[in-house]
Amino acid sequence: MTLTLGHFLSLGAMLFALSVIGIYLNRKNLIVLLMAIELMLLAVNTNFVAFSHYLGDLNGQIFVFFILTVAAAESAIGLAILVVLFRNRSTINVDELNSLKG
Repeated sequence: MTLTLGHFLSLGAMLFALSVIGIYLNRKNLIVLLMAIELMLLAVNTNFVAFSHYLGDLNGQIFVFFILTVAAAESAIGLAILVVLFRNRSTINVDELNSLKG
């Protein structure tokens, strides 16, 4: 059995749908929200690599490296903010962090 473009696109769609469901169902835990956003970026990267491979063009794969770099920076900054919020508020519950509205 050979894997076609449709297989990779359906995998990317399932990952993207799973991350959207994770965002809408769990809006309370900040760590799960960050993980769902990372899963969404992974789904987009899967589609970029699949199209790049099947079109024979390396631009999509190069673009994936930039997305992964931004995702790593976003994850590091997000976790640093999360640690600071936990030290100040003693919770990571999103509902209790609404006092940051300024």
